[in-house]
Amino acid sequence: QVQPVESGGGLVQAGGSLRLSCQASQRTSSNYAMGWFRQTPGKEREFVAGISWSGGSTHYADSVKGRFTISRGHAKNTIYLQMNNLSPEDTATYYCAASGVYGGPTPREADYDFWGQGTQVTVSS
Repeated sequence: QVQPVESGGGLVQAGGSLRLSCQASQRTSSNYAMGWFRQTPGKEREFVAGISWSGGSTHYADSVKGRFTISRGHAKNTIYLQMNNLSPEDTATYYCAASGVYGGPTPREADYDFWGQGTQVTVSS
C-alpha cells in the first residue's frame, strides 16, 4: 500500500467528537512525517495537524489547537486525529497525507507526497 486510506468521517452535532484514522504504507509512513489537511468548497486545502516519523513531535493549526489531537500508532504506519468540541466551521473533507522525504511535522502541503481520497466530516449547528 502506498496511498493512505482514511476512515472515521461522518455527521456530528456541534460540540461533539469524531476520531479519524489513516492507514498508510509501512515502508514510507514509518520513516517520514504524516499529517492531516482539510478542504471546503471554494477554498484551498489547509493544514490541520502534522506528526513526526517517531510520533514525538507534533504541529497544529491555530484553529484546532486545544481541540484536536494527532497521534501515531505503535507500528508507525497508522495515525489518528481525535477531534473534540467540533463546530460547523470544522466541516470539510479531511485528507491524510504522508511525506516521502520529510521527517518533521511539516505544515507545508508541498512536503507531502502521498494523499488519501479524503473522508467527509460534517458538523451540524
